[in-house]
Amino acid sequence: MENTLKTVTIGLLQHACGTDPEANLAATLDAARSAARAGAQIICTQELFGTQYFCQSENHGNFELAEPIHPNPGPTTQAFQTLAREEKVVIIASLFEQRAPGLFHNTAAIIDADGTLLGTYRKMHIPDDPLYYEKFYFTPGDTSNSGFRTWETAYGKIGVLICWDQWYPEAARLTALSGAEIIFYPTAIGWHPSEKASEGKTQHDAWQTIQRSHAIANGCFVAAVNRIGHEAPAGGEGIEFWGQSFVAAPSGEVIAEAAADQPETLLVQADLAQVHEARTHWPFLRDRRIDAYAGLTERFLD
Repeated sequence: MENTLKTVTIGLLQHACGTDPEANLAATLDAARSAARAGAQIICTQELFGTQYFCQSENHGNFELAEPIHPNPGPTTQAFQTLAREEKVVIIASLFEQRAPGLFHNTAAIIDADGTLLGTYRKMHIPDDPLYYEKFYFTPGDTSNSGFRTWETAYGKIGVLICWDQWYPEAARLTALSGAEIIFYPTAIGWHPSEKASEGKTQHDAWQTIQRSHAIANGCFVAAVNRIGHEAPAGGEGIEFWGQSFVAAPSGEVIAEAAADQPETLLVQADLAQVHEARTHWPFLRDRRIDAYAGLTERFLD
């Protein structure tokens, strides 16, 4: 449906995750409802909010945590559809999706303000790093079904990317080219505790800087929502998630930021007129040399 608003209120749900998926879902639903009643119109969960970050180990038992979204939504998607319809809010809910037998994705369900499931975004870039063993669990998204795209919602044109996608300017560019006024990034990122003292500030600064650059280069808002807390579901040192969910304006300015270690619902007003202003005053999209970029489709240029 056509958006007639110039300013929309974004709600980012930052919190810790416990070991009980039912309790995590209930807490996230409560936070989303409270955000809606406080004025939020587009609400985004953090990545895989239903559980602790299970990708810290390769464990076949964790596949039991997944649920379907298409064609028959599972209980989590249904619960958010009901909430969206009752509160008249748009919701981006991050889920562990079982698409088919043996086929799993790290997926965001995009739900409009009337409860309609508009579609899904399936994470395209899948990491495989110490304590981030996502390639064991997730098949990359595919462009024919849920690649880089935009959804027209009741409150604006939104795109969704997920966590590791944050580091890829190509993903943000293609999402913006499809019309996104706001790009949302559900996230689960943190420090290895043994590295925090020496590398922590540099790592966080790089994470925020790359996303601010996406806002500038594409003339859109960027909203990243991250979890907090220390989690070690597989033992060992675990991960200390650094929170600090934030929203950047099309200028790259951080207009709101949450704490590093506290649960917080970040409510942020986004003036969508700034998107048009940025794209006409800094016309990066106009001046792109699309005739000269064929090399981007190559793995390496000799």
